Amino acid sequence: MDSDNENLRLLILQLQQGGEQAFTILYDQYSKQLYRNILRLVKDEDIAQELLQDLFLKIWESRENINPEKSFKSFLYKVAENLVYGYFRKIAKENRLIAKLVISYVDFDTNAEEAMISKENHDLLKKAIANLSPQRKQIYTLCKLEGKSYEEVSNELGISTSTIRNQIVKANKAFKQYFSLNQDLVIILLTSQILRHLK
Repeated sequence: MDSDNENLRLLILQLQQGGEQAFTILYDQYSKQLYRNILRLVKDEDIAQELLQDLFLKIWESRENINPEKSFKSFLYKVAENLVYGYFRKIAKENRLIAKLVISYVDFDTNAEEAMISKENHDLLKKAIANLSPQRKQIYTLCKLEGKSYEEVSNELGISTSTIRNQIVKANKAFKQYFSLNQDLVIILLTSQILRHLK
């Protein structure tokens, strides 16, 4: 046991001096168990592999600060723990961003008489509109995409403005649910909005 500890200590000293062979040996010795532990937490093989690579990159970059007299395994697991926590914090932040975008993107002013959706997003939004009932789809298209007023649509379809307003509100709720279930689409929407404002 003492011999193993001394060998590990020598490897860390070599690592501190930039020894790539020592780094490779340490990677081979600890990576599989670290990967299994990370995978158990993040439940995604690609993410686990990415975090593992980040972990050993950090080990290499901070090799001069590693204390060879202390447990290297504990040090590795502490770095892994911080990376996993960081990953989950990032996911939580992205989910909050997506939730905020969903709300801001579909919470249009239901009294507005002009279309409030950028032309760049029409094709994407049509995917969500396609899931609406026929009447709701028609009302939403006329009011929000074609920019007609509630009064104009009321006269055209022979229904009350209050019914139109109610259908728009229900369409917005349906969009929230649709975008929540299709977060990749929301990210595309976010990207297009950002690019549009940067022009």
